[in-house]
Amino acid sequence: MTVSKAFLKQNRKKRLEQGHPWVYPGEIEKIEGDPQGGDVIHIVNHAGHFLAQGFYNPLSQLIIRVVTYSEVEVDETLFYDKLEQAWKRRQWLLPTATSCRVVHGEADFLPGIIIDKYEDVLVVQILSLGMEMRRQWIYQALKKLFNPRGIYERSDVPVRRLEGLEEREGFVEEPFDTHVTVIENGLKILVDVAEGQKTGYFFDQRENRAALKPLMTGWGLSHGIKVDETGKPKSASGREIKNPFWNGAEVLDCFSHTGSFMLHACHYGAKKVTCLDISEKAIEMAKENALLNGFLHRTEFVAANAFDFLREQVKEKKTWDVVILDPPAFAKNKQAIESAVRGYKEINLQGMKLVRPGGILVTASCSYHLSASRFFKMLQEAAIDAHKVLRLIEFRRAGIDHPVLLGSEETDYLKFAIYEVFER
Repeated sequence: MTVSKAFLKQNRKKRLEQGHPWVYPGEIEKIEGDPQGGDVIHIVNHAGHFLAQGFYNPLSQLIIRVVTYSEVEVDETLFYDKLEQAWKRRQWLLPTATSCRVVHGEADFLPGIIIDKYEDVLVVQILSLGMEMRRQWIYQALKKLFNPRGIYERSDVPVRRLEGLEEREGFVEEPFDTHVTVIENGLKILVDVAEGQKTGYFFDQRENRAALKPLMTGWGLSHGIKVDETGKPKSASGREIKNPFWNGAEVLDCFSHTGSFMLHACHYGAKKVTCLDISEKAIEMAKENALLNGFLHRTEFVAANAFDFLREQVKEKKTWDVVILDPPAFAKNKQAIESAVRGYKEINLQGMKLVRPGGILVTASCSYHLSASRFFKMLQEAAIDAHKVLRLIEFRRAGIDHPVLLGSEETDYLKFAIYEVFER
């Protein structure tokens, strides 16, 4: 069978040669052959030199998504091999993890598909036409590789419509209990793969949540507690402190979802964590997770709009040792970036005001349209307006099961920063 060819323009920016996995319509000089949506097409330069193979979709602004840089046949065997390679990478880098992201789309050279493993359950999200047309290859390969208890599809995202696809979700074969308890950093976390956000949970912050460990203790002195000569902690009035977590931080966890940061804060010694999310359902699951790990007595839960709650707490002059801000992606596209920056600035400005002098701000953004440099600039602007000085402890990105392609800034989406906050 003759494979169609897409000839790229001579004077284009050489993005594909630099490792970018997409071709846009404006980069194509001509197409040779009669490719249909979802077909494999060869990508060649202006002189006809082979560059890559990709899935073609004339309805999408991502008209070609690269699937391989070789001229190998794109068949079921190739898909199995790619999925196996992705899983072996996770086993190598996360040898003790039983739950993780197995496939991260383009960064695993499987464009437009996300696969998360929750113990013995798999969740699949198909985002591109090329993958949609080969979904049975994917499911057959996953059954061979993992023999899962069940597979659930979460292709219930509006971005599919940009590919000419309807949204879809549900059991791939037989129904099963969609509540799964995963183990992360020694914690038990209940996940609902059918009802939770995205595919049910956010594996990309695994290592970032573990980074809370040194921040959760060492706060007793700032709370007015001193240790006497016998080693007993006592209040300023001399009263003995019985709370075993007297040296732990008081933490505000905003946009908590089902409580993953809250759980880690408690696990690492926090004295008290206030868990805030707008979703009643998420808050209920966060409570279940706190109970599951024995932390319910050190937690409180608030279902409210974070913007309103933060402003109210500032008015009431409430403060915490550590404030965590892990909001959803405010910028869904380039057009929304300025509005998103205003939103990020507002929550960070109010969050900084709620941090006690010398306390900690933990802040993140998962909007890939917001660059790291713009993220830092936004934080600096918020700090100026809040009359604060920030000192960086650590800057991190997504976990190692969420690989980044150097030539594709879209795969480098998560920004995560930990700052000390001082009065100015």
